[in-house]
Amino acid sequence: MTERSFNTADGVRIVYDDVGPRDGVPVVLCHGLAAAAEQFEADAAFFADAGFRVLVPDLRGHGRSATPQPLVPAALGIERFAADLTRMLDDAKVGKVHWVGNSLGGIAALAMLRQDRFRTLTTFGTLYAIGLPRLGGHHAITAGRAVLGQRLFATLTANSTSPNPAARAVLKRVLSQTRYRVTAMLAGVLTRYDLIGEASRATLPILMLRGGRDLAVNSGLGGTIAAMRGRPNFTLVELPLGGHCANLDVPETFRTTLLQFWERHA
Repeated sequence: MTERSFNTADGVRIVYDDVGPRDGVPVVLCHGLAAAAEQFEADAAFFADAGFRVLVPDLRGHGRSATPQPLVPAALGIERFAADLTRMLDDAKVGKVHWVGNSLGGIAALAMLRQDRFRTLTTFGTLYAIGLPRLGGHHAITAGRAVLGQRLFATLTANSTSPNPAARAVLKRVLSQTRYRVTAMLAGVLTRYDLIGEASRATLPILMLRGGRDLAVNSGLGGTIAAMRGRPNFTLVELPLGGHCANLDVPETFRTTLLQFWERHA
């Protein structure tokens, strides 16, 4: 595994892992809000062993990547994440990739669709549109962390995200290192966006993995599925035992489903 980095146009250092043979078909595994590349460590090793070249970024403000200074909402916009990730593809000198995005990692990919950088797009735990009040979840994150402390807050969040002990252990490690000022600000930034149009105009193969236990996201997926269902390039696969981080809950099913999808659209 090689750790690579580059600086963005606004001076933020982005770190990503480059795993597997350089001539392998490129795959990107991109984490979501409050997580980090570690979420996909085992998956990256699996796909690299299968001959793929796997890029696994830490998004700005997450993991090993730097936090924008000053930390303001404009520095955490969806377009900014999309620009970072496009720059990563250029830095790695890869062609079109199979993109797999969890939560924010899927949202950023939807904003990149017009660039024609993907072979396929897979999302899980990702809402293609949200319309929530501006005041809300980010205050709960700030208050919860302040009252409980970072370690206990990370434990409770991990336990509520997955019933799988192994998944909880990974999530607890990742969340204990989360920069909660970034998380809280992002929770506010992501209250309103609509990328359903981007997805419905795309012609590349799109796979949505819906975890049966990802209740919060599933409650908001109705509009997305109504817009996408019936489109010849859209596939919906149910993962009944998967939660928000389904790759950690049901790793074997997650990996097999991706391999089959990629082979079908080779």
